[in-house]
Amino acid sequence: MGNGIVRIDHVQLAMPAGGEADAEAFYAGLLGLERVPKPEPQARRGGCWFRRGHVAVHLGVEEGFRPARKAHPAFVVDDLPALLAALGAAGVLVRDNPDVPPGRGAYVDDPFGNRIELVAA
Repeated sequence: MGNGIVRIDHVQLAMPAGGEADAEAFYAGLLGLERVPKPEPQARRGGCWFRRGHVAVHLGVEEGFRPARKAHPAFVVDDLPALLAALGAAGVLVRDNPDVPPGRGAYVDDPFGNRIELVAA
């Protein structure tokens, strides 16, 4: 099967207009992703892109924005307890994931209310 899907290129999440600084504080400052420049013409539409290794998250401005409360990306984290402690210290509400053993996963919301799942490596 030489024509099958081989990996995800990126995850796209929506955000409200003008939220780039909040996105950078969360995705780069707390989650450790690097903000990367958006190419034209996408850059003119607002939003921002983040990457670290094979993980890429694109946040695009959506008119009439509503956060994704059920649909979500799940990020594998090499030191989940440390990240959860840092998120909690920054005022981010950390919720246990009841579908995995204790200490193996959690949910948080990005600054716009989009659900993010964090999974222990």
